[in-house]
Amino acid sequence: MGDRLKELKERSLKRKELLAKALGVEGPDGLKEVLNIKEDAAAKKKSQGDSGAVSTKKTKTDDSKDEKVKESNDKKSTTSSENGVDQEDEFYKDSSTFLKGTQSANPHNDYCQNFVDTGERPQNFIRDTGLANRFEEYPKLRELIRLKDELISTTNTPPMYLKCDLQEFDLSEIGCKFDVMLIEPPLEEYQRSGAVYDKYWSWDEIENLNIHAVAAQRSFLWIWCGNADGLERGRKCLKKWGFRRCEDICWIKTNIKNPLEKRALDPSAVLQRTKEHCLMGIKGTVKRSTDGDFIHANVDIDLIIDEETEYGSKSKPVEIFHIMEHFCLGKRRLHVFGRDDTIRAGWLTVGPELTSSNFDANVYSGYFNKNPNDFLTGCSEEIERLRPKSPTPKNKGQGGSSDGRGGGRGGSGSRGGSGNRGSGSGNRGGQQGRGGSFSRGGHSFSGSRGGSFSRGGRSRGGFKGRGGDR
Repeated sequence: MGDRLKELKERSLKRKELLAKALGVEGPDGLKEVLNIKEDAAAKKKSQGDSGAVSTKKTKTDDSKDEKVKESNDKKSTTSSENGVDQEDEFYKDSSTFLKGTQSANPHNDYCQNFVDTGERPQNFIRDTGLANRFEEYPKLRELIRLKDELISTTNTPPMYLKCDLQEFDLSEIGCKFDVMLIEPPLEEYQRSGAVYDKYWSWDEIENLNIHAVAAQRSFLWIWCGNADGLERGRKCLKKWGFRRCEDICWIKTNIKNPLEKRALDPSAVLQRTKEHCLMGIKGTVKRSTDGDFIHANVDIDLIIDEETEYGSKSKPVEIFHIMEHFCLGKRRLHVFGRDDTIRAGWLTVGPELTSSNFDANVYSGYFNKNPNDFLTGCSEEIERLRPKSPTPKNKGQGGSSDGRGGGRGGSGSRGGSGNRGSGSGNRGGQQGRGGSFSRGGHSFSGSRGGSFSRGGRSRGGFKGRGGDR
């Protein structure tokens, strides 16, 4: 308990020092003089109380009438003065009034006011955001991640990289189709974070990349698009390259290491921007419930909480690689606009900022041509048992195919059928249909919405349907 109290006192002192620095005061002690709150009001209240007592003693020597008048006046003045003190107490001149969180319903969770006072972003206080301890309370998911990481590391191809000018180089010359692609363009908005590139690319130039030439029939693409107009332009790129946007991964940036660092603000922004988006696109037909050999859905979330990089850094969270590798079991992975610090096993990295090349098209293609499924990592029985699975769609046709209302639930039928509203067969011991036939145990007769209808026999077995079997 003593350590906790000491920690709270140190934190309170730190916040007061930051506020004093912001107000131009030498130290926390000078805050009282500058703000002139609470203490002056308390002293004024005390002095008014003393003067009221003296005036009361003096009135005892006067006649009763004057005494009543003066006492009433004293009460009025005392009441008004007390009201004045209360009003002063309720008048807040500065955020220092909130330093102890007295105005918050839960004073220990006022993260917004803490951001105003200290610059510490609210996301700094989210627990277990790192890859190491994120799944401590979920042992099955932790074991799944461990097994998948081991499988990926053993099936990865050696890292390859190719230095090239992407404005002149045609990606189709690589001579290979890819299952997973990551594009990390040098956007102009990154200048505000101090990142320096040889050339900043416009979105029109990014759209002209020949991505569709290297995308496999079933493939996925991730593209970092900043936090401004890049969201809309990124969607246009996906559409032009033949992809459909399916997810939006958001990087929430913490500032635990440098809470007081001020970055250049976007002049068009209304709020301080502390996030960045990475759009995900899908090409081809991939179903979560049936294509378990190619994708494992729901292993990771669409949120990355990581420290904001230092001023001038170009790095993105390494977690984006884990998300892609855990999701798609394809081993053909391409990183466009990569750098020396992003070279990674299992990936082909291309870009103008690489210092050297080791790419050989024949060698790289040979990793995936020996067997038909060489481009897949495969999956162990334990991973298959542990991974989250999408529910299998229920087969509504148990006795035949279905087509429209009145079909399914065990038989065939359609709403309308051939001249009837739901012709087809549907039994409860015989046949039932809205516009078809119906029986309970046999012996049908006509008379139901353009079809036949019966209640006969003794049997109630079989299927039931509305214009079809059920």
